[in-house]
Amino acid sequence: MQRLFLWLAAALFCSQSLAGLRLELSTDGLTSAQRAASQALLDEAAAALPPAFIERLDRAVTIEWTANLPEDAYGQITRLDALALNARLLPSLADGGAATTATDRPHGTVRQELLATVLHELTHLYDRSRLWTPDERRREQQCRRQQSTSGPIGLPEACRGQTSRRFTLSDDPRFLDLAGWQQQVGTRGEREHRNGQDVRSPDVYELANPREYLAVNMEYFLLDPSYACRRPSLHRFLANHFGWQPTKRDTCPSGYAFLNAGRDFGKAPLGRIDPERVYEIDYLFAESNTAWASRWGHSMLRLVICAPDRPRGPDCRLDLDQHLVLSYRAFVNDVQISSWDGLTGNYPSRLFFLPLAQVIDEYTKVEMRSLASVPLRLDRQEIAALVERSAEIHWGYDGDYYFLSNNCAVETLKLLRGGLARDDLGALDSIMPNGLLELLIARGIADDGPLKNTKEALRLGYRFDSYRDRYQSMFEVLKERLPVPQKTVEEWLGQTAESRAPWIEKSDLRASAAMLLLEQASMRRQLLLAQDELKQRYLSKAQNDELAKAGKVLEGILANSGFLSRPAELLDEGYGLPQAREWQRLESITGERQQQLVRLNTELDGELRRLLLPERRAELDAAQANVEHIGNHLRALHKANGGLSLP
Repeated sequence: MQRLFLWLAAALFCSQSLAGLRLELSTDGLTSAQRAASQALLDEAAAALPPAFIERLDRAVTIEWTANLPEDAYGQITRLDALALNARLLPSLADGGAATTATDRPHGTVRQELLATVLHELTHLYDRSRLWTPDERRREQQCRRQQSTSGPIGLPEACRGQTSRRFTLSDDPRFLDLAGWQQQVGTRGEREHRNGQDVRSPDVYELANPREYLAVNMEYFLLDPSYACRRPSLHRFLANHFGWQPTKRDTCPSGYAFLNAGRDFGKAPLGRIDPERVYEIDYLFAESNTAWASRWGHSMLRLVICAPDRPRGPDCRLDLDQHLVLSYRAFVNDVQISSWDGLTGNYPSRLFFLPLAQVIDEYTKVEMRSLASVPLRLDRQEIAALVERSAEIHWGYDGDYYFLSNNCAVETLKLLRGGLARDDLGALDSIMPNGLLELLIARGIADDGPLKNTKEALRLGYRFDSYRDRYQSMFEVLKERLPVPQKTVEEWLGQTAESRAPWIEKSDLRASAAMLLLEQASMRRQLLLAQDELKQRYLSKAQNDELAKAGKVLEGILANSGFLSRPAELLDEGYGLPQAREWQRLESITGERQQQLVRLNTELDGELRRLLLPERRAELDAAQANVEHIGNHLRALHKANGGLSLP
């Protein structure tokens, strides 16, 4: 009986030791040194793999050296149980030279590339080892039947993005969101064909398809201690999938680098954002205006960041100078936005980090559009994840901007999906910024409660009103006190400055104050018209020497400011998020670019005014004269009233 017990125990031990992945070296024709070096390579690969990977890939895989591979190939899967390595690399592996021989490949040395190749190809085997549970198979078959009869639009929510899953990981919807193959607008689950996350890639081969993306990233997940810091979202996904992570990991910085694309060239562009200082994240919606490209509004995200000395809490909403706006925009590397190019995707779509104050000014004062800042219902973990994902996209994404299919709303929705990993975002589908806002509110993801009391919303910074209403109010003051024939502020500002000038001397103290605000608005309007006029002249073939000179300065500004929308161009090494050792280089380069921009901007200011057409220059001069005249008139009235304030 005791012998039988021992035999059963031994049999059980053997069966357990044989379970899972076994790497078996084919030793035919190998010398003892080659066998030892090959086995050491395979042992190191097996030791690097997650236990769950080994357990689930339950098979013996034969590793053999062959001369039949292309010269530049390190290895490839030949069967579902066999991996071939390039025999030309075997001698240097055996004599130790492979460990020091540098290559032009991402992992540096021949031996490290061989190790990465084994892990890469084993990942392909693991990815193909998907085992369906009976419930999954039944649901897959039901979804296929539904899709064949109703099409993707009519699919029930449980089927969207779930059909045709063939792989363990590379077709997982969450993985595809993070890897750059997001859901395509209007298709209810179909994935985009182009991966726009192609900047600062460790190996461009990953962009071939999701399967290669997974295999390449497994190499870095298992071998690179900095991977968790460079691609934190994907590291977390893989760690969660395997319930395990490598023990050798770098300590990550507490914040993320970003480039502030604000128009204040005097302010250092390189910034750092710490998720712990982000109190809330809002969906920032710019309401529509009459321009065709803006008729549905504009989608952005607002990071409500606390001042350094303020504890995280509701008062952080008052630290407006700290807040940042994440805005997808069509980066225009010439000087004009073309409607046709916007429709055909000729503009890069990039994620800009902008100061909130600039965004408020450009929408409320220049474009006369109100802003609604609607809080998203997120917990602390989700806020941190969304900030992290925004930084990853800022450094790694260069998409195509289409006004009608891959616009600000679509890009913002993809950012939310990638950052938040919430099922209720997967079913949302809107190409319109106002439509996306309505969906977010309807699903309880966004909270429009703080905006229902308009007065409180304005006071607390949940709403920023268009200056159009203020200008109209000022115009109503004029109409009360002067017999002006115009009925709206637009009609008043549509006149020439010379036509408005005679009313200055007829105005009392209150009317003069209103007129001053309106003349300042007219100045901003004229400057925008002048800017557009210069763009049109610059683009035309009929350029004189002076305009060509200004054009070169303008080209210099565009060339030197382009890095603010594509920060990755500043770094020629590394991948993913910049790490501490790369920040010094970033600080140096952005400082140099900043000085160039300040110089060029000053030079451009001096060139442009005298290059305006005579009519535009005369209008600007007349508007400036009106502002000065009103100021003098106001001071005279104020003095005549004994220094009293406005009635």
